[in-house]
Amino acid sequence: MRLTRTRRLGLAAIVAVALSLFGLAPAASADDPAPAAAELSFTTDAATTTPGGAVNLSMTIENNQTYDIWFIYQTIDPTWLTTQRPDLKYSLTGCSLATDTGAVPCSGVGPADLGGNYGTTIPPGQSRTVTLTLQVAADSGCNGNIGFYSYFYAEFSDSTSISGGPVYTPETRVLCA
Repeated sequence: MRLTRTRRLGLAAIVAVALSLFGLAPAASADDPAPAAAELSFTTDAATTTPGGAVNLSMTIENNQTYDIWFIYQTIDPTWLTTQRPDLKYSLTGCSLATDTGAVPCSGVGPADLGGNYGTTIPPGQSRTVTLTLQVAADSGCNGNIGFYSYFYAEFSDSTSISGGPVYTPETRVLCA
């Protein structure tokens, strides 16, 4: 004998009620996933420049954890598309850390170990911003984009750590004058 559709739905409803009474049904949850314990973001002060020009690239690390960030290790490397344009000539020439009393110079500009630039520990809910200067050479090619990506590793005062990335910078377009 064939079960009708109504009987099958009724049987399914009875099984679902029985499972929920015994706590075996999956629980519904509207909770958002927990935020990352640290978040890295990039901004630039200009989307374009010309050969010989400069663009400030700001990196901000935000501590979303309930413990201090004690240590950060960070890399910054050109994207694959940037490396495919050998006529684009540029360098990271300056570095400054934003503080309450103004910007102070930092060190470590290059492809590795940018974490030291963030200064002292970063308390919960606070952030630090470091600005690198992207200098485009006067004899650089034009009509190409320069972009970077970064990986980071952060350690917290409760002995936990987090790795993140890749985080991409906004691209800077080098325009002909």
